[in-house]
Amino acid sequence: MRGWKWALAGLAAAMLLAGCKGFWTAPPTTGTPGTGTASGVFYVLNQKTSQVVGFSIPTGSTTPTAVTNGSANLAGAPLSMTIDPKSGSFLYVSTGAGIYLYTIGTGGTLTIGNSGQAISADPAFAMAVDPTDQWLVESIPGTGTLSAIPLDPTTGLSNSSVQVATVTLPNTNVQQVAISPSGAATPYVYVAMGAGGTEVIPFTAANATPFGSGVNIAVKGSGGGASAVAVDPSNRMVYIAETAAVSGTQSGGLRAFTIGASSLTEITKTAAYATGGTGPSAILPTANYVFVANKAVSGSTTGNITGFTIDSSAGVLSLTSVSTIAAGAGTLGLAEESTSTYVLAVNSGGGPDLSSYTFDTTTLGKLDAGKTGTTGTDPVVAVAIAAVP
Repeated sequence: MRGWKWALAGLAAAMLLAGCKGFWTAPPTTGTPGTGTASGVFYVLNQKTSQVVGFSIPTGSTTPTAVTNGSANLAGAPLSMTIDPKSGSFLYVSTGAGIYLYTIGTGGTLTIGNSGQAISADPAFAMAVDPTDQWLVESIPGTGTLSAIPLDPTTGLSNSSVQVATVTLPNTNVQQVAISPSGAATPYVYVAMGAGGTEVIPFTAANATPFGSGVNIAVKGSGGGASAVAVDPSNRMVYIAETAAVSGTQSGGLRAFTIGASSLTEITKTAAYATGGTGPSAILPTANYVFVANKAVSGSTTGNITGFTIDSSAGVLSLTSVSTIAAGAGTLGLAEESTSTYVLAVNSGGGPDLSSYTFDTTTLGKLDAGKTGTTGTDPVVAVAIAAVP
């Protein structure tokens, strides 16, 4: 464990006093419903039609509009995608035929890289690029292995002068991968692995072998599984969504951990925070809030999104559930586009394929429903969404 100390049952007083200072910031001033504020570019992965499609919301409109030359037909059935966080210039799309690179041009136009050839033969189910743009971390279903493919940050292509690094996971059921943001004093890779819990692995991008020795966070509820993981954009907290994590009909739960120099500390001692559904599938941490999508909700044919505010009053760090808003069927992905005006959701079962939301101007952490749209010729089975930073 390399001397790690992992406290998973409450906050120490010293960490509270140090970690809560300056934790809360003012809500965003953008996102007023109905104003037609422009959005940044975002991409949707359509699994059934094997396409990636770019969208934006132009000034004066509240309807998602397809980006000209911002779409691509894929070589195989798509599995996942990710955008490099540093430059926002490269889109990586994993398919059954391997991982392909697309360069992102002005206005979100896409151009396939590497002469149209895959940069890796891996059919990666989960992917993320580290904040230095030097590594593409990915996992192939059923292998129990996490790989880091070396990248050239200038071209986005694989760096053949550095070997692919691998680390063995304690479970083969990888659901999602998340990486610490830029500036993290102690960077980690977080891997949600279903019933296998969440693996936390030190990750040093400057090393030829970037992975350290991981430790495991077991699931909270019997029969539950870690289905999603995400890191706060300023590295304050890491969030894990689990099934069967709370009691009651809607048994999905959100767990939150403060990130210390050498430890993670869970901010709830007993139960997780209820997400309002049975199948939490995506987590979106923003500067002031955290949102959780549920692909399944007991008693409903559609998914939903629950918003939480972060509270550090009286020296007690906690989340407060603010509201839950309906989404489409099978909500699988969430994104906040670069202007922080809109939250976007994709729904694999349609009804609609793409949903947009704005931040309520009176209730912190509450979303207001915006325009919806199709992302292709239905049924498209939209399975992922990624926004250009």
